[in-house]
Amino acid sequence: MSDRGMFGVTGSGDTSGFGGLVKPEVITASTQRPFGSYFDQVADDLERAYPLFSDAVEKVVVDRGELTLFIKRDRLFEVAKILRNDLKFEMCVGVNGVHYPTESNRELHVIYSLLSITRNQRIRLEVCVSDKDPHIPSLVEVWAGTNWHERETYDMFGIIFDNHPGLTRIMMPDDWPGHPQRKDYPLGGIDIEYKGATVPAPSERRSYQ
Repeated sequence: MSDRGMFGVTGSGDTSGFGGLVKPEVITASTQRPFGSYFDQVADDLERAYPLFSDAVEKVVVDRGELTLFIKRDRLFEVAKILRNDLKFEMCVGVNGVHYPTESNRELHVIYSLLSITRNQRIRLEVCVSDKDPHIPSLVEVWAGTNWHERETYDMFGIIFDNHPGLTRIMMPDDWPGHPQRKDYPLGGIDIEYKGATVPAPSERRSYQ
């Protein structure tokens, strides 16, 4: 029998392997050029197409082979249109929320994952807002596919996407209190009521005939 656990753990008695995990370093500063890969080209093209680049972009972070542009909230819509129209990032493949309770006045983050089929490139946009003012411009007008992604982010994190055509909950009931993926949300002990639904007896749930 091997005495080595997962992830190279030895001698701890830990068979789960979690004892060997290393907490990743969080990058808070802007990455310095050259960024590498096609990332410099994307930054250069955006800077040429959008004269307010330096004012709109808080920082550029390259980490784990990904390029993330941190965009100021009031410039997000303009930058998104430039990326779609001039740099040919035709698709937004996802909108994700993150809650960092310890980041004062930047507790809520929204990440947009963009894909350019024309350029065969991927980048990310990230916007940070306060949980006291969780408003971000909707990008449904730029990428129609963000419609239900923004609704889900609103439902789970309470981030309000201004000018969204129908910003309602998409997973939880309309009268559900709170936003379940925020880190201050209580865990467990919450009764769930499915209005108007019935649950058949186990013997009636599946037919084998």
